[in-house]
Amino acid sequence: MYRLLILLAVAHWTTLVSARDTQPNVIVVITDDQGYGDVGAHGNTMIQTPNLDQLHSQSVRLTDYHVDPTCSPTRSALMTGRYSTRTGVWHTIMGRSLMNTQEHTIAEVFRDGGYKTGMFGKWHLGDNYPVRPQDQGFDYTFIHGGGGVGQGPDYWGNDYFDDTYWRNGKPEAQKGYCTDVWFDDALKFIERNRKKPFFAYISTNAPHGPYLVSEEYSNPYKEKGVGSPQAEFYGMIENIDDNMGKLMKQLDDLQIADNTILIFTTDNGSAAGWRPTKNGSWKGYNAGMRAGKGSNYDGGHRVPMFIRWPDGKLTGGRDVDQLCAHIDVLPTLSELCGLEDARAAERDGDSLKSILYGDKEALRDRTILVHSQRVENVQKYRNYAVLTERWRLLNQTQLYDIQADPGQQNNIFEDHPEVAKKLSEAYEAWWKSLSSSFDMTVRIGIGYKAQPESLLHSHDWHTNNTNTPWHQNHVMSGAIGNGYWALDISESGTYRIELRRWPRHEAKAMDALQATIEIGGQTVTRKIAEGDEFVVFEIDLKKGGNDLLTKMELKDGKVRGSYFAYIKRVK
Repeated sequence: MYRLLILLAVAHWTTLVSARDTQPNVIVVITDDQGYGDVGAHGNTMIQTPNLDQLHSQSVRLTDYHVDPTCSPTRSALMTGRYSTRTGVWHTIMGRSLMNTQEHTIAEVFRDGGYKTGMFGKWHLGDNYPVRPQDQGFDYTFIHGGGGVGQGPDYWGNDYFDDTYWRNGKPEAQKGYCTDVWFDDALKFIERNRKKPFFAYISTNAPHGPYLVSEEYSNPYKEKGVGSPQAEFYGMIENIDDNMGKLMKQLDDLQIADNTILIFTTDNGSAAGWRPTKNGSWKGYNAGMRAGKGSNYDGGHRVPMFIRWPDGKLTGGRDVDQLCAHIDVLPTLSELCGLEDARAAERDGDSLKSILYGDKEALRDRTILVHSQRVENVQKYRNYAVLTERWRLLNQTQLYDIQADPGQQNNIFEDHPEVAKKLSEAYEAWWKSLSSSFDMTVRIGIGYKAQPESLLHSHDWHTNNTNTPWHQNHVMSGAIGNGYWALDISESGTYRIELRRWPRHEAKAMDALQATIEIGGQTVTRKIAEGDEFVVFEIDLKKGGNDLLTKMELKDGKVRGSYFAYIKRVK
């Protein structure tokens, strides 16, 4: 009888899809550094998230949903339905946040299925051709640069308020707070495309640091005893919540809410919502989990996942407790929307359709793996976790029964050697399956028609130096470091390489004595005169992979790389 009910529910869903004149719209909202406990509906009594709480009450909630412990890896897995390392992404800087251009993304699946595709906010998978969102399936893009507002690849001087962002690849000055700007533009995209199926990917940089928000949002928390930066962090989330309210209202006003799959999730565990060593009246809330962003404990990668689709009967505030992950989103949405995925066999994830519609037995024996590398070259056994519905194996030495010990306080590795052995074997098989990606270097395209001139940032230097200047603050302070850019030269010819200490529109002096470039087996040095803002090299390069290393000899005798390089083909 139970199986019959499941079959009837799935048959009802199939009838709904085939009966509608249009396929469902899809909106995926993903916030940055907001953990599972940073939502009121999950038990946080301090934070004010009435709109997310409402969505929680209207959605199917995946209560054991996991991502990677940091930004770019989660985003690449979400985009591709594949483990992040397989896509060439295992860090947030150092050229390891660039996603393999051969990946077939969720945006491409929707675009190929007749959807208009748009993204808003944080991409963090590359800022140059061919790894920009407009190169990876999005018809319309409105984004900041790098991994956050104010990072090296972002427009210089951005600080969350009245910034300059890129609309379809061109910088454009804006008025207002970053999160408001992303949502306002997304609402316009939705209104423009309300009569056709659309896929909107709203990816906020908030509440990622720096923790900047109007005092209107942060002061009420300070008045309740929440210290900085947690008060600002909560304020940023409350602002996101306000924008979620605007989004849901517009869907209602346009009468498309019922035919829209609305997803809310986040990219990793909390960055500032849980501070157990903090003095004061409020330490935060982490839903009983251990650790936060960057960790291989559950607090680093178990995050919210709400899915609402009234026409598809995905409503009512139901919890689904089967283990699932970001790699499941693409297969699930492509099946729910009736889309053809030509490369479905390459996906690591599973469609969750059956469990969304109430199958309590499906997907019970899954094993999912996460790791946090954050190095130039991947290292085996580094910060990993093997997840099953009951168990968590961490770093070959820790085993937790997550059902009996959700806080991961009681290591029972020695008590269950057979379980540890089985999960270790799963890790070994997974690692072997990833091995073909370990030598992958995703290269920045140079001289291509889609981007005739490329701007390179120290954010993307390949280096083993942990002090990579990835943020504008590092550039302003003159941080010492170096590395090479991995380039793909479009065709043999002469290329102009312009090195700068500051971006062009800053028009400031280099304050260096000489500059050297090494590329394609050639080394060239140029003197720099007092007051020069840039130095130019014209050099013949061969088509294909080339690595560019720069050296700036400073007046104090120190040597660092050039923070910025502009490159184009001249003949």
